[in-house]
Amino acid sequence: MPAPIRLRELIRTIRTARTQAEEREMIQKECAAIRSSFREEDNTYRCRNVAKLLYMHMLGYPAHFGQLECLKLIASQKFTDKRIGYLGAMLLLDERQDVHLLMTNCIKNDLNHSTQYVQGLALCTLGCMGSSEMCRDLAGEVEKLLKTSNSYLRKKAALCAVHVIRKVPELMEMFLPATKNLLSEKNHGVLHTSVVLLTEMCERSPDMLAHFRKLVPQLVRILKNLIMSGYSPEHDVSGISDPFLQVRILRLLRILGKSDDDSSEAMNDILAQVATNTETSKNVGNAILYETVLTIMDIKSESGLRVLAINILGRFLLNNDKNIRYVALTSLLKTVQTDHNAVQRHRSTIVDCLKDLDVSIKRRAMELSFALVNGNNIRGMMKELLYFLDSCDPEFKADCASGVFLAAEKYAPSKRWHIDTIMRVLTTAGSYVRDDSVPNLIQLITNSVEMHAYTVQRLYKALLDDISQQPLVQVASWCIGEYGDLLVSGQCEEEEPIQVTEDEVLDVLEGLLVSNLSTPVTRGYALTAIMKLSTRFSSVNRIKKVVSIYGSSIDVELQQRAVEYNALFKKYDHMRPALLERMPIMEKTATNGPTEIVQTNGETEPSVVESKHPPPVTQPTNQANDLLDLLGGNDVVPVIQTTMPTKPASAGGELLDLLGDLSLSGRVLSLISQSFNYLLLLTLCLGIPPMTAYNKNGLKIDFTFERANPNPNIAVITIHASNSTEADMTDFVFQAAVPKTFQLQLLSPSSNVVPALNQGTVTQVIRVLNPQKQQLRMRIKLTYTLKGSAVQDLAEVNNFPPQSWQ
Repeated sequence: MPAPIRLRELIRTIRTARTQAEEREMIQKECAAIRSSFREEDNTYRCRNVAKLLYMHMLGYPAHFGQLECLKLIASQKFTDKRIGYLGAMLLLDERQDVHLLMTNCIKNDLNHSTQYVQGLALCTLGCMGSSEMCRDLAGEVEKLLKTSNSYLRKKAALCAVHVIRKVPELMEMFLPATKNLLSEKNHGVLHTSVVLLTEMCERSPDMLAHFRKLVPQLVRILKNLIMSGYSPEHDVSGISDPFLQVRILRLLRILGKSDDDSSEAMNDILAQVATNTETSKNVGNAILYETVLTIMDIKSESGLRVLAINILGRFLLNNDKNIRYVALTSLLKTVQTDHNAVQRHRSTIVDCLKDLDVSIKRRAMELSFALVNGNNIRGMMKELLYFLDSCDPEFKADCASGVFLAAEKYAPSKRWHIDTIMRVLTTAGSYVRDDSVPNLIQLITNSVEMHAYTVQRLYKALLDDISQQPLVQVASWCIGEYGDLLVSGQCEEEEPIQVTEDEVLDVLEGLLVSNLSTPVTRGYALTAIMKLSTRFSSVNRIKKVVSIYGSSIDVELQQRAVEYNALFKKYDHMRPALLERMPIMEKTATNGPTEIVQTNGETEPSVVESKHPPPVTQPTNQANDLLDLLGGNDVVPVIQTTMPTKPASAGGELLDLLGDLSLSGRVLSLISQSFNYLLLLTLCLGIPPMTAYNKNGLKIDFTFERANPNPNIAVITIHASNSTEADMTDFVFQAAVPKTFQLQLLSPSSNVVPALNQGTVTQVIRVLNPQKQQLRMRIKLTYTLKGSAVQDLAEVNNFPPQSWQ
């Protein structure tokens, strides 16, 4: 066969290919020739063919058929063959191929070879792709080479030992005796690899970490010599002596000094010298300074040294290199909690980074800016962050708006400033505001009684300017519905009141209902606001017409509201003023177990609320026997609970499934249901006012009533179970018992899971026969599972409305 082309010729030929198809054709042709040569067992050109195969492998073409040829080259006595063979083994073999075990014996022989370069090849290969089995077999050979006097082999053996420890950690103690003299070596290569080996051992074993802490003075001495030594051409990089070794030593010191006072004290001085004497004009010096800062922050260093480290990061923020600025912002963000005041000194520089053109730097600067906000700088920082919100890219607006809301809620100097700030966010980035911001702002406005007139006036002006920002429109609609009378009367002490008529206010709200920019949720807010104004304005007839129009809306939510509101006007007009009165002040609580956290502006005060849960109980098999004791006597009628199906069996539950869970159709629905208004509206057609039967530990049970036709002696009670805690209540079971003069029937519930945070309700129908027209009395038993704990409670209900039993 003719001699195959050389590697250089192959490279030159491949580079002349104009298309990928042409290159692929050349590679396939050459691979076919190489396969033929392998089949002929051509020992003369095996090395050349494997070299070409490795080049094609680096280009991304398959080269697995050359694995055995690499093993043959490793077994050769020629150094050039071994070099290509070991290179091929490192590139083509790993633990997934069983072929690699065949080379264990060859590596062992080469580790004991008389030539150091052959030994070096074997060490490199074992340290690159050695499996755990190979490492166990060859660890003894590596440990011998770690003790040799040859610095060329010692540095390679140290790196190979790192790989052995990663694969087989229990072999770590084998290398402990050999590491004692490693740091006394003057060769920088050996020193570097020795520090890498020590770092690996300290990270993997607490015992090794305690053992090597005594080496801190020696490491400090090596680092000091590197700083104070003169110019060394062999190790100099941009005027700094061996920066790679300095960085490795600083990382090891960081591990050794963490949570150890003595070690930290021993390295404080050298860290200060590195921080003050390192040249910062080149990237090499900045890398060393960055590692120094990380070490200072991780160990128990002195306060002055920590301030020096933060000042270094502050100088990094002024660097022209984007990577250095990003690294500085990331490091400051990690340290701001422990050294808040030191980071505050660089607040102006951090805020300037918000104007950077790089997206990553902007995001880090924004996160750090919010971390620096406190009660003293809230006005200045919010001014800068609102300016950033106005000009930043859309990808930042949601996070920035949420950050402003949280900071304003925590550190607001006044109610008016708080409201103005949030309104500025709504007008600037309304479309990007997250869903939970609307109810939070409504709650803030409700609780700020003295600011109602000012708020509704500001929101009405904003509504006239722009109706495209849906969160702003929703909040404005809600406020106009609640405080529209204050808007028309012109009662505003904070600023000059505006002159607006009732018809102008209604025109704006009707415009929201027909606008293409309004979402279904926004239309729900607007329609509810118009209905609320029927008790505040004199234009009742106009409001009736608007409400009646939407009784046939294609939007089910809007149609349902309009039908209920029409019922208020026609059948229950005497109840309308009471039902549509202003919302009460809403307390914001976060419940977690027995402790309730009441959050206020800038403060968080835990108030312990007694919440005693009975011990976990097992669901009884015979529920009728347990219910006999609910009323504490023998005159009770037991009721056996119907087995709750997997899916709601009632038609109402199926309808909710078809419509996509109407309880979550809008944020306004959640708000109104929390304040009980929407529950009232749902039961207007029943003629009997609803009542709250149970409200404890986050679980609330409301009763609504209706008469069953044609039998007037039967009252139908619907329970509505809601859950205000942060976790779902599962395995929910409601049971009831009444005296013997009554007859009780429990229908199947809509679900056995009460959703968290009032995101939905569980309904269940109770039918009560009361032929003697006596006052209704009932005992209820509730069982459910909350956060993995079974909860059971009993309650007595005696305050039923007279209409329910007369």
